[in-house]
Amino acid sequence: MMRARTAGGRAMGAARDLRGAARHAAYAAGQAGAVAHVAAHELGAAAYAIKAARAAAPPGEGDVAGRLECRWQRDQLPETIRELVLDDQRLRNDICWSVFEP
Repeated sequence: MMRARTAGGRAMGAARDLRGAARHAAYAAGQAGAVAHVAAHELGAAAYAIKAARAAAPPGEGDVAGRLECRWQRDQLPETIRELVLDDQRLRNDICWSVFEP
């Protein structure tokens, strides 16, 4: 966990100097490593990845790209935790930039 947190912290630090999709992608990587030990932070990496997909899309296509990324992420969820994660996304959508539900 210490190595993951260190790598996550470095990714978060690198994100500060970036903009757009690269910044969101770096934050997604940082969240995945730095807060893996905190259950309440499990949506951070997913939300940043959706923001990165939106930012990387051609003009006018960000919302569609974000929805596709969100759908892809949901398709990867194991059945055993799927409803828990979807429920958490609904409950915490507002603090995650509304990326899980438009």
